[in-house]
Amino acid sequence: MDFDAGLIDRLRTARRVAVFTGAGVSAESGVPTFRDAQTGLWARFRPEDLATPEAFRRDPVTVWNWYAWRRELIGAVQPNPAHRAIAGLQQRFAALTVITQNVDGLHQRAGSRDVIELHGNIGIDLCFECGRRGQSGAGTEVPPRCVHCNGRLRPGVVWFGESLPPSAWDSALECAQRADIFFCIGTSSLVEPAASLPHTARAAGAVLVQVNPAPTAHDAIAHHVLRGKAGLVMPALLQALERM
Repeated sequence: MDFDAGLIDRLRTARRVAVFTGAGVSAESGVPTFRDAQTGLWARFRPEDLATPEAFRRDPVTVWNWYAWRRELIGAVQPNPAHRAIAGLQQRFAALTVITQNVDGLHQRAGSRDVIELHGNIGIDLCFECGRRGQSGAGTEVPPRCVHCNGRLRPGVVWFGESLPPSAWDSALECAQRADIFFCIGTSSLVEPAASLPHTARAAGAVLVQVNPAPTAHDAIAHHVLRGKAGLVMPALLQALERM
């Protein structure tokens, strides 16, 4: 795969790099996106009707069991070449931060450090009442109960109608404002406020690199559009850098 010489030259001198990833990266590992049809027992449900605080209040058992099913799916997949290449890029730069909309922890499993999880992590639990990180008490109740306040535990992800974690959002915004190069990889560019980060980075002077097999709204503002799957583009880019 050939890359624009200007991009390679800019990467050669970059110090701060931000890598912003969306569901398309995890989909290449086999993680179903929210747009994918549900299967089996869950085929009659719409994800938008389960991933809300109101749904949890109304039917916590069903919501908990749906996320338990999604956790099983995620546990059965592995990081793909894109995850591994992004982790490899961290060895090339003084500062590289991954900002992800994904909740599966695959970046960390691939070896990435400094990962900002805008939408939380499905592998942890939070108390629905007191907000503390989950530690369930004894018993088999579904959902489990918090040992601190006896509230129900919930998946540690951001649901529809909820705000992003302030600390994660502030960190992501700072990275976008300070980045020399900002990669936008495998995201539909539709979910706000995360979709505004590439605009913020470009306005602050970053070189914006779009990686996606299909056009998105961010193509129009990108300095470089690398058309293809992340699992092909990112390893090839890493190899190009290693030949410097």
